[in-house]
Amino acid sequence: MSNPSSALPRSLKTLALFGGTFNPVHFGHLRMALELKEALGFDEMRLLPSHQPAHRAEPRVSAQARRDMLALALEGCPELALDDRELARDGPTYTVDTLEGLREELGEEISISFCMGLDSLLGLPGWHRWERLLELAHLVVVTRPGWHMPRDGEVAELLARHCGTMDDIRGHSVGRILVREQTLLPISATGIRSLIASGRSAQFLLPERVLNYIQIHQLYRS
Repeated sequence: MSNPSSALPRSLKTLALFGGTFNPVHFGHLRMALELKEALGFDEMRLLPSHQPAHRAEPRVSAQARRDMLALALEGCPELALDDRELARDGPTYTVDTLEGLREELGEEISISFCMGLDSLLGLPGWHRWERLLELAHLVVVTRPGWHMPRDGEVAELLARHCGTMDDIRGHSVGRILVREQTLLPISATGIRSLIASGRSAQFLLPERVLNYIQIHQLYRS
């Protein structure tokens, strides 16, 4: 007689990565990461600050300062963790290199998901070795209510081939795209930097510890 449990789908450990420059980290970043972890049931959610993003201008604030601010923001929040592996790299940061390093470190029997916004998904064909990403991880795409997914082009074809569910992500280590609609806090790091540069207050947009760090180190001033 067969074991009934053998018919059940396997459930892998799930790791999610939430990347960004975090320049500075704010409540929009933190709330999105926490909601994704809780709503989708990831075992672990890591925030992954980039050293020098390949598709954006290099941050004028040092990698160490951005790491320090993120570490301060995560104090007292065991649901979110800091992964600073990209900050140790010289030159541009490529997601595919990070995922290859994680795969080498963690092996194949863990489900890794890289979280991104819809704007990043739409620009995916311009990423370095982008075709390799789904061989290394899943993609979790966050879209705002009312936004629409593309109907044609490379990204639409990618979605048609790889769109999946959270059950797929728990059952497979790579290869699925999960789209999640989520209301995002209307806070931007660009807006925060602009406020500080003009001498106005950024209070209540980011954690108090982060704001104190910015003031002590006189970051983002004109």
